[in-house]
Amino acid sequence: MTVVKLFDSELKIMDIVWDKEPVSAKEISLIAAETIGWNKNTTYTIIKKLLDKNALRRTEPNFICTSLVQKAEVRKAETQSLIDKLYNGSKKAFFASFIENDLTEDELEMLKKLIEKR
Repeated sequence: MTVVKLFDSELKIMDIVWDKEPVSAKEISLIAAETIGWNKNTTYTIIKKLLDKNALRRTEPNFICTSLVQKAEVRKAETQSLIDKLYNGSKKAFFASFIENDLTEDELEMLKKLIEKR
């Protein structure tokens, strides 16, 4: 699977697909209407863009959608893009900014354990 650049609207549709796949475009549209407030045309336009980017695969009958990109890989790429954009590529600066915010003791302890595992 490859990683493609996804816009926020595309990520919203991909979240539905990752959660429900294989899932019909109709069901995606119904879920998007309920959770995001989008109409059918908006949802189908974004599905078309995802098909064009090879992030989704469409199979018939019933316009069934399955992902061609992994959620973990997209998250990794999006996180790196954020670090590059806001922290000049410095993971150290990103992490420092992250832990300086209001984290609970439990959250800090969990982060400490994650670092120790590495």
